[in-house]
Amino acid sequence: MTPWKRRWRVELHCHTHYSSDCAMSFEKLLQSAVDRKIDCLAITDHNRFAAGPLLQQIAPIPIILGEEIKSSHGEIVGLFLKEEIPRGLSPEDTLARIREQGGVSFVPHPFDRFRNSRLREDKVFELEDQLDAIETYNARVLLPTDNQRAERYAAERGLLQVSASDAHQPNEVGRSYLLMEPFDDAEGFRRSLKTSRRVRRLSSAFVHVITRYDKLRTRLGLRRLPEG
Repeated sequence: MTPWKRRWRVELHCHTHYSSDCAMSFEKLLQSAVDRKIDCLAITDHNRFAAGPLLQQIAPIPIILGEEIKSSHGEIVGLFLKEEIPRGLSPEDTLARIREQGGVSFVPHPFDRFRNSRLREDKVFELEDQLDAIETYNARVLLPTDNQRAERYAAERGLLQVSASDAHQPNEVGRSYLLMEPFDDAEGFRRSLKTSRRVRRLSSAFVHVITRYDKLRTRLGLRRLPEG
C-alpha cells in the first residue's frame, strides 16, 4: 500500500465566481490550492459547468470537471462530467445523466438541517444504491452532529464516504479533503475512493455570512455572473 504521505490531497467540492453565491476568482482559488498543497481539485459550481474547462487550461494541478446540480428534490454532485446537466430534473434523471457521461455521483451535506438545498432525506434513502458515495463530512456544516449522522448512516449502509470543504472563499480551500491514490479517470477514482482517508476540519461559521452577502449582490444585480 502506498504510504499516506505519497497520496494525493483531493478537494472534491469547490466553487468559483461562476456560482451565484461565490466571488472567488480562478487566481485566488488556484493560489489557495497550491498554498495548501492540494494535488487535485474538483470544480462543482451550482448548476453551471463552464468554469471547470477554463480552469483546466491554466491550473498547475489536475482539475475534475463537475457540477452541484439542484434536482427537483435537492442537490446532487456529479464529477468527471463532459457537459452541463440542467437543474430541475428529478433526482433519478439527474443521476442517470451523470451515469450517461461516465461520471461519479455523491450527495453533498445530506443531513445538514440548515441547508434548504440538501437532497430530501427520503430520496437519499431511496437512491442510496444508485450513488457512488455520500459526503459525510462537509466543512461548512454548522452542527457537527449533522456530519456525524451522515457518517453513521454511511457506515451502517456500507456506503463510500467523502470529505470536502464546499469552499466558496479562498480560506476554505483544503479545510477538508480526501487522501487518495493517484488516478487518471472516473474508474481510477472509484477504485482509489475505496482506500481513501478523510481529513476533516470545519470552517468558521462566518463563511456563511460572506456567502449570503455574495448571493444578495448577485440577486440585486450588483455582481454579474460570467457568461457560459
